[in-house]
Amino acid sequence: MSTEPETTEDAEPGAPGAGSTSAGGTGSGTGGGETGAAPPASASASASASASASASADEARAGTEDAPAGTGQAADAEGGDAGTPQVSEAEAELRAQQVERERIEQRKAEKKAPIASGTKLSGKAADLLAAVRAVESGEKPSSTVFEEPPPAPRRSAPEPERRPRPVAPEPVSVPAGPAPEAVQAVRQVLGEGGAPEVLAPQAAAVLGEGADDQLRADPWQLLRIAGVRPEQADGFARALLGAECGPDDARRGRAVTGWLLEQAALAGHTVLEMPALLAALAQRGVPEPDSAVQDAIAEGEALVFQDALEAEAGTPAPAPADGEGTEEDEERPVRVLVGLERYAMAEESLADGLARLVNSVPKQDGSAEEWERAAAAAQGAAAELIRAVAGQGLVLHTGGEASLAEPAALLTAARSLGLRAWAATHGPIGRNRFAALLRHSGQAEDAPGQATEAPADSPVATVSGLLAGLEGPGRDADGALDLDLLVVLDAPQLDVETAALLTESLPDGARLVLAGDPAVLWSAGPGRVFADLLAARICPQVASRRPDPGPLGELVSGIGIGELNQVEAPGKEVVIVPVRDAGEAVHRTVQLVVDSVPRAIGVPAEETQVITPGHGGAVGTRALNAALKERLNPGPGRFGGFDPGDRIVHSPAPGRALPGRVVTADAEGLHLSCEGETVVVPKERVEQSVRHGWALTAHQAVGSRWPAVVVVLPGDAAHALSRPWVYTAFGRADRHLSVVHGVEQALPRAVAEVPAKPRTTRLPVLLAPQISGT
Repeated sequence: MSTEPETTEDAEPGAPGAGSTSAGGTGSGTGGGETGAAPPASASASASASASASASADEARAGTEDAPAGTGQAADAEGGDAGTPQVSEAEAELRAQQVERERIEQRKAEKKAPIASGTKLSGKAADLLAAVRAVESGEKPSSTVFEEPPPAPRRSAPEPERRPRPVAPEPVSVPAGPAPEAVQAVRQVLGEGGAPEVLAPQAAAVLGEGADDQLRADPWQLLRIAGVRPEQADGFARALLGAECGPDDARRGRAVTGWLLEQAALAGHTVLEMPALLAALAQRGVPEPDSAVQDAIAEGEALVFQDALEAEAGTPAPAPADGEGTEEDEERPVRVLVGLERYAMAEESLADGLARLVNSVPKQDGSAEEWERAAAAAQGAAAELIRAVAGQGLVLHTGGEASLAEPAALLTAARSLGLRAWAATHGPIGRNRFAALLRHSGQAEDAPGQATEAPADSPVATVSGLLAGLEGPGRDADGALDLDLLVVLDAPQLDVETAALLTESLPDGARLVLAGDPAVLWSAGPGRVFADLLAARICPQVASRRPDPGPLGELVSGIGIGELNQVEAPGKEVVIVPVRDAGEAVHRTVQLVVDSVPRAIGVPAEETQVITPGHGGAVGTRALNAALKERLNPGPGRFGGFDPGDRIVHSPAPGRALPGRVVTADAEGLHLSCEGETVVVPKERVEQSVRHGWALTAHQAVGSRWPAVVVVLPGDAAHALSRPWVYTAFGRADRHLSVVHGVEQALPRAVAEVPAKPRTTRLPVLLAPQISGT
């Protein structure tokens, strides 16, 4: 079975393999074929940079689709809704990101002037290339070439200087795609090279003006198209270049270097260590990997960094005493890292924004006595959280679903003190649930219930809607978010680019709280922002002591610490359904959703969510959705495979999944209802961004919860299981969890022995010299 690449881990160079020990079982219950036997865990798969190459660009980023097996299929490039008279949420978000990146580039240009290198290059790329060659040739020790900047001085509070902010983008008409003549010219080149002509619109859009000439001059530019693999680009190049084509072609080396870095980003890395990148290039048949990397750096297609190993944990090396340590400093161990500019820039911008929050004194809204009274009125970790936020610009909060009552208490207290306080969630389901929790503050002791729609005056938005200006308080005259306190829930889902946009959009003196469950799957995009900040310990951290209630809470809490415990489930809260093969797994899943759960638990089929490890295979989301549609909403699929009433998941941008239903279709496109929001997907985007949604992957389900969940674990999914995956999938259930179990001992083994695969990032190293007192 094709399985969903978990968080980025499939592309991991040198990731450790899993051991094999057994663990205990889960609970028992009744229903069609249910037993009390416990499911097993998975042996881990080895991860390498070449494995990352095999992960689909779209699925690893958005978790919604398998990669094409060959160039004969068009790649799924997820994007925002297009073709509507107004700017879509995804496009507004992309515009906001573009404005922010331009501001970041301007700021970096002001901080460091270009350095003439004497070659065809100038600026940062030439400087970095010269530095690398100096180190490799032995002309200079590495520590003299790559010196860490001195620690930034602590800001003088209480009034930090306001920096220029980007003005929020105004809605504009949807930009037209590539000109028809440009697409036709690219189509002709693709045909000459034997590549599928359906890639022409995407190639023209990605490569820009003169795309056809670019492909003729450098056929390996085809690798910039999502889903295209090196062997396919090689075939295209041979057809166009003939005898001129060879594995030692410098153009091929540069292109494969960029492709591997893109695959690493899809797997969650913001950078790759140089040895891992060189090994991956050798595996891809590049005869001189070092030259390929240097060429990519020289052309500005990649950046190189050297980070002191001591700084990895977020602690800068101690300064040597006067007159001491010169030779030691020159021999200080470093690691050489290579990454794409967009992620390097985002990570540096994020570090700057976080340092600004940590080093500055927050705006004095409310007296110390008022904050203390608000804290005294709360209890436990909620009181700790309020006290921490009173005097700090950045605070981290950890806990499970029940702990959401504590950010809710903070938000209520802050608003009572006159602060413009807002919360932001990963998706609309989480937004509506948290809004319901705020409305029913008297029920805060319980886990929040299912909510249909957040009221218009609710101070809760989604992160994407907040950044795009479609939700939330809007922006002030300086382009900053018009608020004093922002509580970001589902913080583990923040990738470096989104986190950078958030921090750079905060006004000076604002407070930021990042809250979430560190045990869930990490973000679909590159980085591990929340985990890096927890490890760096640069700001107060408040850990909730509020456990999730009932047998489900007990089961999921045990998984979080690596134990798959058997739990008592007198109300059939947890049911195990053993299966022997894929056919039986599909049959039992449909039986549970359509009959057993509604009859025995009282949860209707429309409130039951199926979760499985991958999209393809005999028990992937495609097969399960086809079987469930046949029983729950049969129809001819006359609207691009969809019928009114179909349950769907819409992916307007990479890493985002919006569950909803099909309402109708017309000339404008497919009309959807996603958690009370009306969405129109143009017909040309339906195949790429809309899937049936009775069955989802764990990445698509993260940040949402349902009354009942059926987790399907077929036998061929054992290698895809890990502790974060199991924790995330099992933790999506509010009242009832059924496990269709066919992996035997792979499940307890995964829970006990297979943690999240590491990601290579630079955030702790970048933060260390900027944080006063660390």
